[in-house]
Order: sequence, then C-alpha cells, then structure tokens
Amino acid sequence: MRKEDKYAIIEKLTATVKEYPHFYLTDIEALNAEKTSQLRKACFKQEIKLIVVKNTLLKKALENVEGDFSPLDESLKGNTAIMFSQQANTPAKLIKDFTKGAKKGEVAKPQLKAAYVQESFYIGAENLDALVNIKSKNELIADVIALLESPVKNVISSLQSGGQTLTGILKTLEER
Repeated sequence: MRKEDKYAIIEKLTATVKEYPHFYLTDIEALNAEKTSQLRKACFKQEIKLIVVKNTLLKKALENVEGDFSPLDESLKGNTAIMFSQQANTPAKLIKDFTKGAKKGEVAKPQLKAAYVQESFYIGAENLDALVNIKSKNELIADVIALLESPVKNVISSLQSGGQTLTGILKTLEER
C-alpha cells in the first residue's frame, strides 16, 4: 500500500472516530461470507458503521484524536473490526444477539475485544453484559420523567378516590 493511501485511510478513520462518540473493537475473523453478510445487514439496520481496519492504521488514527486511547493498544492485535455507533449500548446488544446461536465450547463471533463508551474503556469480552445494560440518553430521560410523574399521579389518584369516598358517604347518610 502506498503512503498516500495510508494517509488517506488514517484521515478518514480519524474523522470517523471524531464523528461517533462510541466505538467497539471486535474480532470477526472466523465468520464465513454468509455470517459476515448477516452481520453487516444487522449493523446497517441499527445504524452501526462496521469497518475492518489494519491495527497500525487505527492506532495512528487514534493518535490524531484528542484524548488518550493507549488502554486500547493491547486489543489491537489480530483481526480487528470497528463498530461505530451514536448509541452507547446498540453494538453490545447486536453482538449479544448475534452470538446467541453459538454452540457450547465454540468461540462466538463477533467477539468483543474492547470498547470506548461514554468516555470509558471496557477491555475484554467479559464486559459485554455491562455494556448491554448501559442506558442511552433517551432511556435515562424517560426514567427521570417517570420518577417525576409518579408522585403527581399518586396525589391525583388520592384526590379522585377521596372525592368518590366522600360522595359515597354523603349518599349513605342521605339515604338514612
């Protein structure tokens, strides 16, 4: 590969890393063509950008981005595919769903190598469940709204039931 081509790839990777707040480093080496095609389709449906890169080019691209990405250096070995996403947990859910059908004793692919999510590093496949459980910004906002609505709903229902109780008592007294 010519130097100009490498520089172009590095610039493109740098721009992509800056564009997406979350990315996952995965190993998809053992996937056959059919499974790889299924993975790409699933990524496209969930708005995940999947790119297979050379580790050295990715490392140089990360050096061009503001911040310290050195914790990912150990994960940049072997075959590496990057999943870029605007949502923190979408790639983790995709990996978990995609690997459900793996047989026991078989290494499920794609396999999580590392992730950069919400300005934190998650190294190793054992962090997949933690990444799946991360809530997105919209999910957190919905939780806060539900917590704020709960006391108001309780007060309103108490007032409504209290009014019905008072009406019932008055009717009972009237009938006597």
